[in-house]
Amino acid sequence: MIIKKYNSLEYEASELILVPHGFTTRLGGVSTGTQESLNLAFGRGDSMENVEENLTRLSRAIPFDLGHLVMTRQTHSDLVRVVTKSDHKGLCHRDYPACDALVTADPGTALLVFTADCTPILLWDPETGAVGAAHAGWRGTAADIAGKTLQTMVDAFGVKPENVRAAIGPNIGQCHFETDGDVPEALENTFGRSVSGYIRPHGEKFCVDLKAVNALALRRRGVIHVEQSESCTACAPHRFWSHRATRGERGSQGAVIVCGGGL
Repeated sequence: MIIKKYNSLEYEASELILVPHGFTTRLGGVSTGTQESLNLAFGRGDSMENVEENLTRLSRAIPFDLGHLVMTRQTHSDLVRVVTKSDHKGLCHRDYPACDALVTADPGTALLVFTADCTPILLWDPETGAVGAAHAGWRGTAADIAGKTLQTMVDAFGVKPENVRAAIGPNIGQCHFETDGDVPEALENTFGRSVSGYIRPHGEKFCVDLKAVNALALRRRGVIHVEQSESCTACAPHRFWSHRATRGERGSQGAVIVCGGGL
């Protein structure tokens, strides 16, 4: 991943993906307090005016048309929606139907998912121009939302998995994601023993590498090109929000990708 800046706004981007996209940090916005400063989601105490200004700044940095932005209302599900720019419902994510992933092949449509420890995943097919964005908490990861997002692109747009470029953004790393046994059990129920190398026992707990598991989910469906961010949200609270580190007193990062059409 490379770090890009637009004025004070800072985000990570993948060298694999050649359409406008980015994984935001918390830097470069106008929000204050526990949402300081580039909070992209309304509902944790921030004002809608601040969120709109932050999204406007992001749209200039990436760039994309705010009127063509489609968001998720996330529920830690495996629901994937096929959308176009006509699905834009404004700049509040609460106005959108529930889902945790979006795909489109409509040029100019921008997709946005939200995270603050969970795993953001962006997909791009250079042949058809189709793009996807997914939010994978541990439940979504165990439900194979990464693979289901890819499969939706295959079914809806004729995407070939071997052509897809995937980027997995900042999340809570294995160094901080300590869980009970239900998380490894759920992952092994879906992926089998192939995930065992990404689960490390720690006393009576387990430390899980969710980036690696989501990368595995994509590769087992035929994706060859996968890039992972090295950033851990819990390790760098000055750059990212971490739900665990702040005990829920935080804003939301985003992962955005813009459909540019086929190359």
